[in-house]
Amino acid sequence: MAALAVDGVVFGFDPKDEENPLKVLMIRRGEDPFKGLWAFPGGHVNIKDFETLEDAVRREVLEETTARFEYLEQLYTFADPYRDPRGRVVAVAYFALVRKEEHEKVVGQDDADLAKWWPIQDLLAMKLAYDHNKMLVMALKRLQGKVRYAPIGFELLPQAFTIRQIQQLYEAILQKKLDKGNFRRRITSMGILREVGMAKSRVGPTARLYRFDAKAYEKSVESGFNFEI
Repeated sequence: MAALAVDGVVFGFDPKDEENPLKVLMIRRGEDPFKGLWAFPGGHVNIKDFETLEDAVRREVLEETTARFEYLEQLYTFADPYRDPRGRVVAVAYFALVRKEEHEKVVGQDDADLAKWWPIQDLLAMKLAYDHNKMLVMALKRLQGKVRYAPIGFELLPQAFTIRQIQQLYEAILQKKLDKGNFRRRITSMGILREVGMAKSRVGPTARLYRFDAKAYEKSVESGFNFEI
């Protein structure tokens, strides 16, 4: 009989890391199989307790890393009969978006001996446990596709952010440079950002700070507005 499991691909964004700002929350497996390899947090669904898949992935990520999240979306079902050497395990993968600044101190727990934010570029070049290399590529492609037509990227940004940070985020996700002038004109013309102050440095204000205005976005959608980057 096949077992049912869930895995969570949790994305975070670190604007302080200019080279590799897009991160993924990973755990290092403390037990076999794949002991010592990095994997996405996850585990078996409590079938007897009638646990939902979403509840299961939230529980597993919390138990293994101490991280919580709001935005969660089902990604794909991985059902290769040989994906787990212990037996037939069907895994339903989800991807989640969090503000990394609220989850800096993640802690490896349960069967994870370490939890860590990894730059996605490093992970793409690593051997991961199970079929998580394939899972990672699929999650990144889903994120790349969705940020173009839905404002989910704001789930990754700090509560208050600069236009430069928005562009930095989109460049990290799409893995390409964007024209600064065109990007600024496009994002500011949408009417979904609310100015909230100025970013400050040791020498004084440096750039305007914004918040995503969800109500303005909803009204725009009702009027036929299409979000597209």
